[in-house]
Amino acid sequence: MIPTAQKVTSQGQPVQDHVTLDYDARFLRRKVLTTQSGAQVLVDLPQTTSLADGDRLETTDGGFIGVRAAPEPLLEITGHGLHRIAWHIGNRHTPCQIEENRLLIQRDHVIAQMLTQLGAHVHEVVEPFTPEGGAYGHGRTHGHDHDAQHGPDDHIHAHDH
Repeated sequence: MIPTAQKVTSQGQPVQDHVTLDYDARFLRRKVLTTQSGAQVLVDLPQTTSLADGDRLETTDGGFIGVRAAPEPLLEITGHGLHRIAWHIGNRHTPCQIEENRLLIQRDHVIAQMLTQLGAHVHEVVEPFTPEGGAYGHGRTHGHDHDAQHGPDDHIHAHDH
């Protein structure tokens, strides 16, 4: 029988195994995952959850499975005026990992071209992606269609659609 993980903790007991997931795969509610050792665990959370690098999945049999962020294809953005560049990225609801001297986003050739035109230096890298959480404390930001019809108050909402 496959153990079930129904709870996420950020600290606790030592882990017995790990799952390594990219950014998109760390957003889940119910899914069977394969651990580093080849074991399977059913994740069955009460609601869709954004797992962070370092979180632990607590299983019904008392075990803990660690969560690791997998390396994935990203764009590294550097250059003068990163605060301005970060604003343009955020204005497009693009998840962004903000560091002291660089920004990381998922690869997107359209945004890369825009950033280059803004004077940013854009380089392809492969590394774990742990972007900032949403402004409303829900852990994720998601883009949505700005061409859709919106009322005057429609942008006062969380972006966890």
